[in-house]
Amino acid sequence: MQKESVWDYPRPPRLEFCSEEIEIIFGDIIAKTDNSYRVLETSHPPTFYLPRLAFKEDILIPIHSKTLCEWKGKAEYFDIKSTDGRISKKAAWSYNSPSDDFIKIKGYVAIYPNSVDSCLLNNEEVKSQDGDFYGGWITSDIIGPFKGGVGSFGW
Repeated sequence: MQKESVWDYPRPPRLEFCSEEIEIIFGDIIAKTDNSYRVLETSHPPTFYLPRLAFKEDILIPIHSKTLCEWKGKAEYFDIKSTDGRISKKAAWSYNSPSDDFIKIKGYVAIYPNSVDSCLLNNEEVKSQDGDFYGGWITSDIIGPFKGGVGSFGW
């Protein structure tokens, strides 16, 4: 795959369909799909949204936490339960009423890669974007510097 610079991504962000294979591992595989979307935004590695049906039953635990994104709308959060009983707090989020530009991710779920054992994109282990707020997935074909990282201009 060709290298992508996050500085070539648009602002406001763009939604793009992705057919690459994704596996989320937390104890064992808790989600798997080749039907996702990625959000591309200037200075951020892509954030991936998986269909809720890609997740094993009873893995996502809704919690009473919400945030507002100026582009996508109101996000609702989940704890994630591993297949071996561990709980990762506020590890995933979803937009149940997204803005018109992001309606395709309605009900899809995004994961913070550092909140589970591993996230794989086409069998490559993803690195997590720095910071507790950002959910970007860093792979070998994504070039920074990234917002939230060391030396990222104080963001």
